[in-house]
Amino acid sequence: MPKQTRRIASSVFSSPVTLAAWAAVGLCTTVVSVLSAPGLSGILGAGLAVVMITIAAIDARYFLIPNKLVLAGLVLGFAAAVVAQPGQWLAKVVGAAGGGLVLALLFLAFRTLYRRLRGREGIGLGDVKLAAVAGVWLGWTAVALAIDVAALSALAAVLIDMLRGRKLTATTRVPFGLFFAPAIWLAWLIDTTVLQRIFL
Repeated sequence: MPKQTRRIASSVFSSPVTLAAWAAVGLCTTVVSVLSAPGLSGILGAGLAVVMITIAAIDARYFLIPNKLVLAGLVLGFAAAVVAQPGQWLAKVVGAAGGGLVLALLFLAFRTLYRRLRGREGIGLGDVKLAAVAGVWLGWTAVALAIDVAALSALAAVLIDMLRGRKLTATTRVPFGLFFAPAIWLAWLIDTTVLQRIFL
């Protein structure tokens, strides 16, 4: 892990209370992942949970999504694609790569269009890279679910801040990765336990 990433991680988890809170969330999502998917799929899902929770914690404080964590999410996703259908692993990996590329390009197009229309950034490049992770891990129904959950959660957080008296403007920054990263894991969980059974 690069020195900057280590410094950020140590700063984010410096408080014992904060560390305990994030550790509890990570433990719960890990256990749920293992129980929800059989064998290696559940273990890889648990890895996704840990990576996504760590991204959320870092983005919440620093508005930063470390490349190393994005890479970890991608590697786990490709491994999950191989495990899902070992006999057709190449087709699954190619499909996962295509999904990641398409979703990342869609997010990049949105980012570019927003900047041209509004004259400022709407989402960061880290969110674009995180979209690639979502595309590798999730089918399109689950991708739509993850984006909806993240957007609605971010909106709810903004509204709560407004009700608490915080002054918000059009340029107020919102760490979208804080909401998008956990939503990716949640969408994977729902896809694994519900959606795949419905559409199979």
